[in-house]
Amino acid sequence: MLLPISNTPRAYAWGSTSLIADLEGRTPTGVPEAESWYGDYAGSPAVVDDGTGRTLDVALAEAGEAPLPYLMKLLAAASSLSIQAHPTKEQAAAGFARDEARGIARDAADRTYRDDNHKPEIIVALSDTFRALVGLRPLADTRRLVATLGDADSIRALGDRLQGADESALLRDTIAWALSGQAPVADIAEALEGAGSAEFAAELDLYRTIAADFPGDAGLIVALLMNLVVLRRGEAVFAPAGVLHAYQDGLGVELMAASDNVLRGGLTPKHIDVTELLSIVDTTPGAVPLVPAREVAPGVEVFDVDAPDFALARVVVGAGDPVRLPLTGAAIALAVRGEVEVAGQGGAAALVPGRAVFFSPDEPEAVFAGVGEVFVAQPGRR
Repeated sequence: MLLPISNTPRAYAWGSTSLIADLEGRTPTGVPEAESWYGDYAGSPAVVDDGTGRTLDVALAEAGEAPLPYLMKLLAAASSLSIQAHPTKEQAAAGFARDEARGIARDAADRTYRDDNHKPEIIVALSDTFRALVGLRPLADTRRLVATLGDADSIRALGDRLQGADESALLRDTIAWALSGQAPVADIAEALEGAGSAEFAAELDLYRTIAADFPGDAGLIVALLMNLVVLRRGEAVFAPAGVLHAYQDGLGVELMAASDNVLRGGLTPKHIDVTELLSIVDTTPGAVPLVPAREVAPGVEVFDVDAPDFALARVVVGAGDPVRLPLTGAAIALAVRGEVEVAGQGGAAALVPGRAVFFSPDEPEAVFAGVGEVFVAQPGRR
């Protein structure tokens, strides 16, 4: 079975007014377009483009197919998403059971666990640059950054909190302090205005933008502790369980486990459960978890991550021979450039950017022809 699918972008406040529209070659609507979802996940399942009006979840149920273990998205950010981390599978199951036992409605604003699944995720940049805060910076580097903010009492107090040998414990304690409501966010925002550093120029510029966009938000201090990464087109970053991250701006293809479990750490008006966040967050400092593309066949690259729920491939086709990609389960192919004919045993579809096709699990391979670029999601290694 092969089904053409599409979706309407979700209008979150942090979304871009132009990036998805430009990709799809249409006039912008004038409102933020943040995410287009390609999958069967509740909230915004993809629409099957066969004239029936069905959504993909309905089509899969009618065909007796299992729900997809992943969700694919186009993500377009014009300002920071919330700082967030996701639980492990075990943490999610335990947290979901607790919230169920407490009788908290699953759509309640103060509910922490929406389901019992984990949510590792990878994003590949489609724009020329894609900025993100991912993971916690080694403390030696953060101490130098804080020193650029001056010597006011509040800055010295922050610097003092970062002194010591146990970096993970210091970072955990600093995050708890930042989100306690007692941290001097306004003082730090003011110090950023006059700060200058050749080493941290990009970081300081971003933090000034965050301070302006989220006045008084304690997430500013959490952001000061995080790695800034600037992806170029085609580069990817992976956020496994427990890793703090906050996408800043740019367009990308995102692939994640099918879950809506988000524990926030600032830069948001939404509910923040500080205690639960601190119980699942990984405060080990280190480098950004970049994922290099690995060529496995002419025209086919894969992004290797340790996620049983999903695998991601990038297919580039030119005017030559078709490109063939073996499939290991239910798959979704999303076009992001050019015009590509996608075929399987169950039929064929012509794709343009923003359009996708679903392959049922009995399809052994996908065949791509034309000129363009397609990302393919399918189940990962179990």
